[in-house]
Amino acid sequence: MAISADYRWGIIGCGDVCEVKSAPAYQQVAGFELVAVMSRTLAKAQDFAKRHGVAKYYDDAEALINDPDINAIYIATPPDSHYEYALQVAKAGKVCCVEKPMALDFNQCLGMQQAFERQNLPLFVAYYRRSLPAFTQIKQWLDDKEIGQVRHIDWQYIRPPSATDLSQKSNWRTQKEVAKAGYFEDIASHGLDMMCFLLGNIKQAQGVASNQQGLYTAYDAVAASMLFENGVTGTGHWNFAASSTADKVLIIGERGQISFSIFEDSPAVLTSADKCISQAMPKPSPIQGDFVQAMADHLSGKSVHPSMAQSGAHTNWVMDAILQTS
Repeated sequence: MAISADYRWGIIGCGDVCEVKSAPAYQQVAGFELVAVMSRTLAKAQDFAKRHGVAKYYDDAEALINDPDINAIYIATPPDSHYEYALQVAKAGKVCCVEKPMALDFNQCLGMQQAFERQNLPLFVAYYRRSLPAFTQIKQWLDDKEIGQVRHIDWQYIRPPSATDLSQKSNWRTQKEVAKAGYFEDIASHGLDMMCFLLGNIKQAQGVASNQQGLYTAYDAVAASMLFENGVTGTGHWNFAASSTADKVLIIGERGQISFSIFEDSPAVLTSADKCISQAMPKPSPIQGDFVQAMADHLSGKSVHPSMAQSGAHTNWVMDAILQTS
């Protein structure tokens, strides 16, 4: 086949994330080409490849990883397979991006990080909100001290059980062996990572967790408190057994506050004694477009990507600390 792109990507996993959030981005960024996809079900991989104009498809991850036409791999599977696949990609000497959460626990993340460091290769982690303009604007407000020194951050995320939950159908996000704290690990990981992006690393965290509904094996309720390296305190609670839906982040500073949502479309609002600013939080399409472009910029030496193995591993460390007594 003709090879023209600098980075020729193969994707392991053809689920919903790839369908609309990520795969189109890999096809739109200059210097990137989506060459192959893999699913454990060959017909599913073939269908995805046909619909997205991808030349190759596999039902064997190892075969895709070792395809000589591919020099970069995106691991888009549930987190229980990230560690195994990432080590294979590192051994093959190829660039890698892995979905979030980075792995099942911090120790696996550390092993992945070290494997790519030994090969002098980048390992990106798909916390794509770090690259979205709306969130980089919030970070700029904080860096510019628009609300003075930050004192505290709180995130409340609640929602009712889904129809899938109530039917008790199989779902990796609610299987304890794949995600100990269920949706917390899939959903809360985004916001915990965003907290660290905005305020720096967390040095201490603890929490409690419960299975309140008994609909599945994983926890469905988590509450946590945190201390950041810069002295900022943090709290959060996540409940997937509630009667209503809410997604509210509040950053309290010495001279004002900022409120926003991690997932909702509501605007970010900065209020202080002398100003009130409302910032729209649009979702670009594809939503991972800015993130994938940032990978291309990193690989070309233009800039440093905001979500690499070290920060992705730290987010897993925070989740482990919150859940360690549960």
